[in-house]
Amino acid sequence: MSLDRLIEKIAELQNPTVAGLDPKLDYIPAFIKSAAFQQYGETLEGAAAALLEFNKGLIDELCGIVPAVKPQCAYYEMYGWPGVKALHDTIAYAHKKGMFVITDGKRNDIGTTMEAYAAAHLGSVAVGQTNCVPFGGDALTVNAYLGSDGVNPLLKTCEQEDKGIFVLVKTSNPSSGELQDRMLEQGGSLYAAMGELCEHWGQALPGRHGYSGVGAVVGATYPQQLGELRVKLPHTFFLVPGYGAQGGAAKDVAPAFDANGCGAVVNASRSILCAWQKTGAAQQDYAKAAAREAVRMRDEIRAEIGSIRV
Repeated sequence: MSLDRLIEKIAELQNPTVAGLDPKLDYIPAFIKSAAFQQYGETLEGAAAALLEFNKGLIDELCGIVPAVKPQCAYYEMYGWPGVKALHDTIAYAHKKGMFVITDGKRNDIGTTMEAYAAAHLGSVAVGQTNCVPFGGDALTVNAYLGSDGVNPLLKTCEQEDKGIFVLVKTSNPSSGELQDRMLEQGGSLYAAMGELCEHWGQALPGRHGYSGVGAVVGATYPQQLGELRVKLPHTFFLVPGYGAQGGAAKDVAPAFDANGCGAVVNASRSILCAWQKTGAAQQDYAKAAAREAVRMRDEIRAEIGSIRV
């Protein structure tokens, strides 16, 4: 399954992290924006061109350090169709550089609508006699709180296309407990029940390294729950947001990993994208500053979990 490829890339680089490509124009150096605006004007096309150039520079510096990138769809959709094209081109460029791509779309629907999302982000679509790949991500984040009707269409595509999903289980935002921590009449929390469903859905997508193609999103800001779910979900690989700008640290994400230093990939977005601003680096060195932060993050987490073995 697709997550096997992610696990193997993590082990190869000895780095269990993913760089979130969530660019805002405020994060992008002026020289990139100026060039884009000179060509396209202060338009949606100009904004999208700046995003793509920024991302390419980051990917060039990160591809030998970080196994994966995670573009968040919203940061591209906000710039209309040119932004969506920049998302497509970012995914293609990351693949060209050998990186695994997690598309962070948090899609949530049922039946044929979810089949359409699956085709768009993980599969292909027929155009006449030709099969075309719309985006081509390796994995997709999914909001499964509509139940199995919203997941089963994805499982079929994942099996056919060698792709994976990450299901929202215990998210990193402060108000997640308003619903996810609610206790069910039959016992246990709502997030734990969602985690159990991930284990169940994952049986359809077994992997080579003990983890299925159905992963779970579990936030770094809740280390106790991370540890609890690691024990309860032995076949579910975790995507762990909330490191860095949201407050999660290496000691907080450590419970997500198994005895082999495997079992999770930790996301950081702003701390990497904005490293050049925070460190006072020259604008032209924005990508090198991002790489330095990625190395620091890798080393900090590795100090907690040790070497990664598969």
